[in-house]
Amino acid sequence: MSIQGRGTGYPVVQRFAAGADAELGASLTRGATGDPVVILRQDLVTIRRAMGEPHVILVLPQELDVLPFLVELWQPRIGVRAVSDHFDPAPVLVGVDPASFMADIACLHRAVSLWDGAGHYSLATPAEAAARQVEAADVLIVPTPADGGSRGVSGAAALLGHLNAHAVLLTVSDRADAAAQLPPFLAQPSPAGASDEWRARLEPVIVPSLHATSVHGVGSVLWRARRPLHPERLADAMSPVMAGVVRSRGHLWLASRPDAVVAWRSAGAHLELREADRWLEAGDPKAWDAASPQRRTLASSAWDDYYGERRNEIVFTGIDLDGQRVCTALDEALLTDRELSLGRDGWAAISDPLLGSS
Repeated sequence: MSIQGRGTGYPVVQRFAAGADAELGASLTRGATGDPVVILRQDLVTIRRAMGEPHVILVLPQELDVLPFLVELWQPRIGVRAVSDHFDPAPVLVGVDPASFMADIACLHRAVSLWDGAGHYSLATPAEAAARQVEAADVLIVPTPADGGSRGVSGAAALLGHLNAHAVLLTVSDRADAAAQLPPFLAQPSPAGASDEWRARLEPVIVPSLHATSVHGVGSVLWRARRPLHPERLADAMSPVMAGVVRSRGHLWLASRPDAVVAWRSAGAHLELREADRWLEAGDPKAWDAASPQRRTLASSAWDDYYGERRNEIVFTGIDLDGQRVCTALDEALLTDRELSLGRDGWAAISDPLLGSS
């Protein structure tokens, strides 16, 4: 599958099929303009009807934001048979070239367009795009160079392990015999609820799993706090917080936006802060029903009678990262007891150089 953007509107989607049924493959080797999710869903249903119970491997292009795309692909639609009626999802496998990945994760000088699965493109840096691909994987495959130059591979593998602690990390030494080195579970369906897990990983209030050990100088630290942040002091703390950070993800509770979940996401030196959701409230059953099961469980277990679901949580990953410096700088940006006692009316008067007035 390939996607070529046209500047505006839907992209041109080209599908290439290889398999036992040559006639079916020829019928799918064509281009169409439209929503890639809709086109691929139709192709999968066609394959299922033509071949009974096929085993299908989807080779997706780099122009896709993988997790949102898969969530949309598996989402039930009124009047349309769901993909889950015909296929069980299997693990998401991502191959990573160490040299290319290390170059991309530091690249901020240009923008790439990612189709997000929800009907439009989003612009991202190559660093952000590379990080999202890694974080979407259930299995990461890293080839080892034939010349034995494994030091760079080891450093990249250490960083990959911290960016996606839940993924199985495989190094493949012999490309000619790569298939024999892959574990059998890759060809088996994922456990029930895989699509719910994809959706949960996109929730702004669910932070990535933390890799506890430091390898090749790569380390991660989780910062969390249960009171709002002062936006001006947070802006002043950015320099010590971001020094040495390769990737960070999480969410904030800003005093200037007490009802908003503010998503925090950085790749390389580029940091994005945006209002991504609303905090769940005790008297809002509609919002609870719309949230993922994982978020509802997390909110219930962490619920505070005064703060509710509100909290700050960010995972930072970097090389020679000073976790104590990061956490201290953020702790100092929290509201003091006196500021906290002012309540919402007092917080509303605080200037917000990060997101502006709410």
